[in-house]
Amino acid sequence: MASHRKPRQRPLSGGTVRTAATTLALAGAATATAFEGTSQADPQPTAAQVESEVDRLYEEAEAATERYNGAKQKADEAEHALAGLRDETARKTDQLNAARGTLGSLAAGQYRSGGTLGTAVKLATATNPQEYLSQASFITRAGDRNAVGISTVRRKLDEVGKLREQAAGRLADLRAQRDELAERKAEIEGKLATAKQLLARLTAEQRAAYEVRTVGASPAARPQSAPPPPPSDSSRAARAVAFAHGAIGRPYVWGATGPGSFDCSGLTQAAWRSAGVSLPRTTYTQINAGQRVSRDQLAPGDLVFFYSGVTHVGMYIGNGQMIHAPRPGSTVRVAPIDSMPWAGASRPA
Repeated sequence: MASHRKPRQRPLSGGTVRTAATTLALAGAATATAFEGTSQADPQPTAAQVESEVDRLYEEAEAATERYNGAKQKADEAEHALAGLRDETARKTDQLNAARGTLGSLAAGQYRSGGTLGTAVKLATATNPQEYLSQASFITRAGDRNAVGISTVRRKLDEVGKLREQAAGRLADLRAQRDELAERKAEIEGKLATAKQLLARLTAEQRAAYEVRTVGASPAARPQSAPPPPPSDSSRAARAVAFAHGAIGRPYVWGATGPGSFDCSGLTQAAWRSAGVSLPRTTYTQINAGQRVSRDQLAPGDLVFFYSGVTHVGMYIGNGQMIHAPRPGSTVRVAPIDSMPWAGASRPA
């Protein structure tokens, strides 16, 4: 979703807007300094300065989006693991209750036969059986007849206790991941809102020209013969490319993985999933998911990555072009791979 102008080899500037004055000036505050080096006598930024600042905001928003995607994946995994632990705890608790019931029945039968109300009954009816079991001399005093049943209850108690501890840890992880998601979401939405305010300062013609320069012509405005056709073979790469072709024109939505909308890594993940290949969720993990390939060895289906932080990805389709989901406000489209700073390429296996 980053801006896609001609390569400017500069590192990402971090997660914050340069200064409050910059944002205010670019969003319309007449008294603030618009950009570093702009004088108070001339506070209005030029169209080129606005575009440069929007470029930066889109790059930072894309980096934040990929961090969001990574945090969401971890949160989903933590939630799935927590659900599994809770289910397992419930099963073990049922088993524990059954073991305690069996032990209680045995002990009650002994009592009716003339025995005493012994430790087995006390264990079976104890409010806190774990504390009761912790008595060092318990097994010896219980007697051999109840030893097996008591050992079973002890084991089940240990299992339930460990599962509850694991579930508590997973719950803490999930809460931390959800907190991170909220932070990333606020960061992304803040940068995009600022970029939208800045673009509103441009004329309609300037905005249209900026759109073409940064993400390319829209699918409707591009000649139908422009994109190379999908490979005709039935290889996995061909199926992935065919999926990407089918996604052209669908809107970019950050965090989306289809089928109606995509972000950049969501599109490549979905395309290769349609071919039976599982890719990780983020750009910075997808680049390591397959065989690295050099730029002069690219083949249709390869993943192509951009920017120093590996924050954008597209799918190579041949003839120096790729299909990618550029950024909010745009749609999945074809673009040249030399329209952004190159970071590398990989070939999913």
